[in-house]
Amino acid sequence: MKKYFAELVGTFVLVFGGVGSAVLAGTHIGYMGVAFAFGLSLLAMVYTIGPISGCHINPAVTFGVFLTKKINGKDASMYVIAQIIGAVLAAGLILSIARGIPGGYDASVSGLGANGYGMHSPGLYNLQAAFLAEVILTAFLVLTVLGSTDIKAPVGFAGVAIGLVLTLIHLVGIPITNTSVNPARSIGPAVFVGGWAIQQLWLFIVAPLIGAAIAAGIYAVIRTPDEVITTRQAERSLGSQQEERGKRKA
Repeated sequence: MKKYFAELVGTFVLVFGGVGSAVLAGTHIGYMGVAFAFGLSLLAMVYTIGPISGCHINPAVTFGVFLTKKINGKDASMYVIAQIIGAVLAAGLILSIARGIPGGYDASVSGLGANGYGMHSPGLYNLQAAFLAEVILTAFLVLTVLGSTDIKAPVGFAGVAIGLVLTLIHLVGIPITNTSVNPARSIGPAVFVGGWAIQQLWLFIVAPLIGAAIAAGIYAVIRTPDEVITTRQAERSLGSQQEERGKRKA
């Protein structure tokens, strides 16, 4: 249960840090500030809960990892449930804080950082543009996660790569959809906004999952296979090492 709870906590931090920055400080920090808030939140969580759960904190990432057979179905399902709970809790607390301003805060009117297209896109981008952007940007994220966490990748740098790519993704995607690339991140605010946010939520579930599948497929093609050492090769290697030691002693 520790890794499931870690995913809940990590997703809570990501949503509270990212969506919270947009809702509570967006007018002060702008799109760039929000993009870095998401990236820094993820970077911090990679090093905090990565050793416990792998720090997916995103159903699309979990789906991509599942497709590459690095996680089983039971764990994948429990990860997704934990991620959604964490996102909803974070969105609820953001709303509670936002209501503390003079005149209050109406989530259904102000949006609570929910993702949307058409009239609910910051740049009024249509459904087709939003769908394509979410697929491509999610593929960027999942491909980076798969590559930077591979056993052959440089040790200790995964968090930097993943945090930076999420920042990049938000710099591109915020004007289009407010940037999802994460179904849990979209579900959290949508629960409290209701109405249009629930009606458009399907896109921010389907598109990221398609993007994750594309990333898994790409990584399977470009990844070099692990070197398999046979018993005979291991014996030969051991024999060579012993022979070299013998020569050094002589």
